[in-house]
Amino acid sequence: MEYFESMEKYGHEQVVFCSNAESGLKAIIAIHNTTLGPALGGTRMWNYESADQAINDVLRLSRGMTYKAAVSGLNLGGGKAVIIGDSSTQKNELLFRTFGKFVDGLGGRYITAEDVGTSVRDMEYVRMETKYVTGISKALGGSGDPSPVTSYGVYVGMKACANAKWGSDSLHGKKIAIQGAGQVARNLCEHLFMEGAEIFITDINENKIKRVLETVKAHVVRPEEIYDLDVDIFSPNALGAIINNTTIPRIKAAIIAGGANNQLEDEDRHGQMLLDKNILYAPDYVINAGGLINVANELEGYRQDRAMKQAEGIYEILSRIIKISDEQKLPTHVSSNTIAEERLAQIGGIRKIYSSNVNPISK
Repeated sequence: MEYFESMEKYGHEQVVFCSNAESGLKAIIAIHNTTLGPALGGTRMWNYESADQAINDVLRLSRGMTYKAAVSGLNLGGGKAVIIGDSSTQKNELLFRTFGKFVDGLGGRYITAEDVGTSVRDMEYVRMETKYVTGISKALGGSGDPSPVTSYGVYVGMKACANAKWGSDSLHGKKIAIQGAGQVARNLCEHLFMEGAEIFITDINENKIKRVLETVKAHVVRPEEIYDLDVDIFSPNALGAIINNTTIPRIKAAIIAGGANNQLEDEDRHGQMLLDKNILYAPDYVINAGGLINVANELEGYRQDRAMKQAEGIYEILSRIIKISDEQKLPTHVSSNTIAEERLAQIGGIRKIYSSNVNPISK
């Protein structure tokens, strides 16, 4: 019964458990809301410590995709999938083709894509069993790696935050701490370096750091030091739940703006703590929406110039969210959720979560 209670808590429509002994597949697909269209969201492969941890992650991630699509103006719903396993040792063709069969069995209610621990190649295996997949290679008519569009959206979103905080969106000379050195962070660092920002970076994987340093100059710090730096902007670009009771008192940055999902360990509590500390937080599902925008373009026939132009719109979306937050003295995630819920309500309705004490919002 507690699984149903979790679904009710987050407002989910459907959760599918996928198991296959031959391939070793253990996966969970969560469809949060299909009011605006089919649920689109990536497949994450992670070595979760327990099934409960995997369920909690997929429920939170899929709900975030609903809000991300809604606030970005896309005609898509929210979904996500997780595969329980070690992505460095357990990936193979059979695993992903088996997963593709489960996706196909949903008849288009869920469209998958790559995510943490999965790749373009993995999605091509999925595509052998279903047409309901995006994030495939350009050779097959897809968009390939979505990280350039994701990172560009984070970059312009960071500039929107800078403009709101300091009256100018220039990042020249700003000290920016980058947590994580994956594909999104690497592309983000290139944008920041070109603009003249001073970059501090960390990652548990030294090879990823070395790859970043091939194209940009940056100060490398240990992972545990990243929260304590005296910087202007802190940019989380690794895993979630890193904004919490322990880290918030340590953060000296005036802005938090990064590409990681579910950055707030507890939305309400930690969103309010950031507001009380006068730290401007860019809601993660808004600023990292470039990845969704990118793969959504595959459904219409992919053009990177169109995807980049749409990602540029994150600047205006965030500016609007920040303005509402300032006017109504609300945490930014509350303003963002309200905007998304209004659009969903206009089309077909969704349970209102943040409607109390929030004034009606008009464009």
